[in-house]
Amino acid sequence: MKDELSRALTHRHVQMIAIGGAIGTGLFLGSGSAIQKAGPAIIIAYLIAGIFCFFMMRAIGELILSDLSKTSFIEFIKRYMGRSWEFIIGWTYWLCWMSLAMADLTASGIYLKYWFPNLPQWVTALGIILILLVFNLLSVGLFGTLESWFSSIKVAAIIALIATGVILLFAHANVGGREVTISNLVNHGGILPKGFNGFFAAFPMVIFAFTGIEMVGLTSGETANPQKDLPQAINSLPIRIGLFYIGSMFVLMCIYPWNEIVTSSSPFVQVFEGIGIKFAAGIINFVVLTAALSACNSAIFSTSRTTYVLSKGGHANAKLSQTNKRNVPVHSLILSSLVLFIAVILNYALPATVFEIISGVATVSFVFVWIALVWCHYKYRQLNPQKNSTFKMPLYPFSNFLTILFFIGVLILLAFSKSTLTSLEFSIVWFVGLALIYFVFNKNKSNK
Repeated sequence: MKDELSRALTHRHVQMIAIGGAIGTGLFLGSGSAIQKAGPAIIIAYLIAGIFCFFMMRAIGELILSDLSKTSFIEFIKRYMGRSWEFIIGWTYWLCWMSLAMADLTASGIYLKYWFPNLPQWVTALGIILILLVFNLLSVGLFGTLESWFSSIKVAAIIALIATGVILLFAHANVGGREVTISNLVNHGGILPKGFNGFFAAFPMVIFAFTGIEMVGLTSGETANPQKDLPQAINSLPIRIGLFYIGSMFVLMCIYPWNEIVTSSSPFVQVFEGIGIKFAAGIINFVVLTAALSACNSAIFSTSRTTYVLSKGGHANAKLSQTNKRNVPVHSLILSSLVLFIAVILNYALPATVFEIISGVATVSFVFVWIALVWCHYKYRQLNPQKNSTFKMPLYPFSNFLTILFFIGVLILLAFSKSTLTSLEFSIVWFVGLALIYFVFNKNKSNK
């Protein structure tokens, strides 16, 4: 069928995309600073955030499976919240992944300096954009395969850490002059050594670690068997959170007391170097580089599919919904890649500060989109009270309201941090600007 997406993503692709969305640089690099802010309570923070992210994903899953003719959750925004919200949320989601990709392109340049200290960051960003564009243009199956390999490397690193920690625990080993013991979780100020202020201060970094988790909801239009694959991917989320986040944090703080975990490098590096693996820094640097490349790959996919849907809905140029003979939205892919060249310019002009600015914008924008998606699900259930869904949101409608309140609380916390307040202000201006563009554009159309 003309200008339709292919269904080339297999069961394995969908599962690994879901896993990849749950593991990012926020875990490998950001966990050190989060631990320093909250101490062992970071485990509770990941658990709480994980519960609400699971509710959000169940809301998305029920929406998508209610009408498989839709290729993205953005189309459900239009149906249950109106065309104006489809325009605002659609382009905001585009901003989410664009800013996240720019942040990870920047991070990739920093990681490669470990091996190539004289390599300019902008050169790395340019090379990655061109390589990933070629892979995505060839077929969606190649995107899925590439993402599967990226996810496999990240999973292997986390499992290696957890397995090492369990062995050290049972062996009562000594690392860095201290015994590896569960008592390290409580012997250095208790579970809440920084009090509730530190506990809440860690949530922005915790949420950043989860950004992109909803991307599996964009694969519905290109998945061979969405009725089976999407529920499995979403329902396995608690296991992934328990293993990757809670499991890894538990092991880290059993090996090293929380107050001895450094923020200057990945905690994973500290653990492996502490047990005598001298090339650990190189291994983990390769893993976090993989995580960054995975995010960039996902961003090119997500933004191109978002502009494809927006074009189909009349919110973008009609050419952006045209596909090639392999059913790939080629114009949308090229547009996404061209916009990413902004990251090349920023890395050339502002190599020292670009990451912090862009990552903050990504976090705030994702939270706004998540709130909209949970509310959209609530509207869907209100308008379809008798619909017999096979994948219902647990504890509806209380889970909807609690999840929305939680994410609003996260936005409030972001307002109290100097590093994210600017990002929050930018996102608000972005929302208002999109609303003005939409209403002015539609007013002009109606007057013609």
